[in-house]
Amino acid sequence: MTEDTTVTRTLDCIGLYCPEPLFQTRESIDSIAVGEVLEVFADDPAAKEDLTRFAKRAGHEVVAVEHEGDQLRILLRRLK
Repeated sequence: MTEDTTVTRTLDCIGLYCPEPLFQTRESIDSIAVGEVLEVFADDPAAKEDLTRFAKRAGHEVVAVEHEGDQLRILLRRLK
């Protein structure tokens, strides 16, 4: 993660399971400006694959994927 990665919005998907984190991430990334960063917290085991695949398919950048215990923190930069 680079030093200039400022989180614009944080989305808490802890306790939510597929497909809810994906739906909420899609909605949240659409609500921020191009170039801004969405931070997503999730504990669904499928979230890492689902959200990184969504970001790549939608043309967004996966800035970071971090694990802390069973929690996942993903930073996505909106590119278009």
